[in-house]
Amino acid sequence: MAALADARVRLGLTMRIWVDADACPNAIKEILVRAAERTHVPMTLVAGQPVQSPRSRWVTAVTVSTGFDAADDAIIERMETGDLVVTADIPLAARAVEKGGTALNPRGEFYTVENIRERLAMRDLMANLRDSGSLSGGPPPLGNVERQTFANALDRFLAKHQRAQQQQ
Repeated sequence: MAALADARVRLGLTMRIWVDADACPNAIKEILVRAAERTHVPMTLVAGQPVQSPRSRWVTAVTVSTGFDAADDAIIERMETGDLVVTADIPLAARAVEKGGTALNPRGEFYTVENIRERLAMRDLMANLRDSGSLSGGPPPLGNVERQTFANALDRFLAKHQRAQQQQ
């Protein structure tokens, strides 16, 4: 799969950022838009309902049907090896990683081949605990620390990608 990503770079094709926009916090979308503008990396917001796209040559929005996992399916169908998928949806992240992409959640944590199975198992455990009434609520709200952690992780990823492109 790395060979495919290398071939895309040699052909002048750059990676894309795909955003699971239905559940992505606005603060994270703003960070992503600024990064896409700064680095000239194309970004697509994918949602099951109309999402406002900023005026930018680097950012587009796609509205898909509102069926179960429609946005997830659209992202996986359109993404390529080496693309970045931003999502808090762990099953979508697993599909993106399986396809050769990189997945990053809005709290700045990368999902990788090494950790995705563990994250899926933890997700299932937490869902079972919530369903049984043993646990209530979800993750804490996104704060300034999480926004900064996300921005730093995104910047490191994009810088690494740009260095790899320059070496080609």
